[in-house]
Amino acid sequence: MEVDTLIIGAGAAGMMCAAHAGGRTLLVDHAKKPGEKIRISGGGRCNFTNLHAGPANFLSGNPHFCKSALSRYTQWDFIALVEKHGIAWHEKTLGQLFCDDSAKQIVAMLTREAAAAGADLHLETGVDAIERGPDGFTATLTPARGKKRRVSARNVVLATGGKSIPAMGATGFAYDIARQFGLPVTETRAALVPFTFPEKRFADLSGTALPVRATTGGTTFDEAMLFTHRGLSGPAMLQASSYWREGQPLAIDLSPGLSLFDHLRARRQVHGGRNLTTELSAVLPAKLVHHLAAPLALTGNLADQNDARLAEICDSLHAWQLLPSGTEGYRTAEVTLGGIDTAALSSRTMEARDVPGLYVIGEAVDVTGWLGGYNFQWAWSSGWAAGQAIAQTSRTT
Repeated sequence: MEVDTLIIGAGAAGMMCAAHAGGRTLLVDHAKKPGEKIRISGGGRCNFTNLHAGPANFLSGNPHFCKSALSRYTQWDFIALVEKHGIAWHEKTLGQLFCDDSAKQIVAMLTREAAAAGADLHLETGVDAIERGPDGFTATLTPARGKKRRVSARNVVLATGGKSIPAMGATGFAYDIARQFGLPVTETRAALVPFTFPEKRFADLSGTALPVRATTGGTTFDEAMLFTHRGLSGPAMLQASSYWREGQPLAIDLSPGLSLFDHLRARRQVHGGRNLTTELSAVLPAKLVHHLAAPLALTGNLADQNDARLAEICDSLHAWQLLPSGTEGYRTAEVTLGGIDTAALSSRTMEARDVPGLYVIGEAVDVTGWLGGYNFQWAWSSGWAAGQAIAQTSRTT
């Protein structure tokens, strides 16, 4: 079997690339259905992009690498595609865009776009090996049913993502192939992932949520935090996890929009006889105040607390210091931090500099977005960039 382009991975980036590569394109995936991560994303409604997507929202060993693809295929381009297919959408907080109905609409849209471009989709098909010869690449495909097949292709696109959520079939396949062809791979870590703490430290608070300001690794996020049986989750914690390293503390402001000192001082003037914990429970979750009562010695009435003591209490609540034992790892991570080193790739085409015809897109690359639709935008932009480059090369050869 001979094709122009073999795309490995029918996820967001792979399908986007297939929709633009043109020629004889074969898109393969070991899953039973395409776009499974799209389907489950955003609570089943797919947070497909963000109105504010830009280079500042991405982590990479080279923060400039993502600029070319993001500027040439923007969030507005993808929104136009969504609207072209009649998919209704809405904006939630912080520029996050979701389907009104279902994430399956995005999967169906990309499947139709790839088919319209002439791409063939083969599911339940693994890739055993890839070899490079003078005229391109030869891959050994292993269908779930039937015999192994060898496919010759001028171009190979690695779009198999990272290691996050192995239960859905995620592996380090792209990294293995990259190393095989001499492409360096940076350290990889679970990102956008909940934190864990020893001995079910917050089990009594499980289900409690509140807006916080979380700081770690020199970066701060103002979003919601959720206590779980295992530790801390919610958008603020997922965002912080991408910047956290083992042994680093988390600083959490439990009342970012209100000066607790000014509030309690004012309340003391008119309600000095009220219990301190009662007054704190009016602005913070009561369960949390109860949890902190012993370690912060939250006892007595407001009138019993002088300014120095109030300042001490409030400073502790505005800069609650926590030391996670770790994260939940790839099992629940939304993305993989790190990946195939951008130094080995062209930022314009996503092609390997020293291996002509080999492209790497999406999560497999050392480009990781914030929570909120940014990683999907990178998938669309990088998949488009590679597809355009492949199509252009085909037209000129």
